[in-house]
Amino acid sequence: MQQVKLFKGVENQANELEEAINAWIRETGAHVIHITGNIAPQTHRGEGGAGGGLGGGSFAASDLFIFVLYEVD
Repeated sequence: MQQVKLFKGVENQANELEEAINAWIRETGAHVIHITGNIAPQTHRGEGGAGGGLGGGSFAASDLFIFVLYEVD
C-alpha cells in the first residue's frame, strides 16, 4: 500500500531537513518510490530587515516542503 509523508522546513536549515528525512527513511525502512519538493517564494523584508535567504540579503528564508511517496507491505 502506498503512503505519503510530509516534511516542512526553511531554506537556511536545509541540511537539518535532509538529515531528518534520511533518518526517517533509515529508521522506518520505508521503500521510497518518489520524493519531490517545493520552495515557497521569498518575502521581501524591506529596508533594515535581517536577511535569512541564501544570499543573506533582504529576503526572508523560504519555506521548504518535501513530499515523500513510499510503499508499505
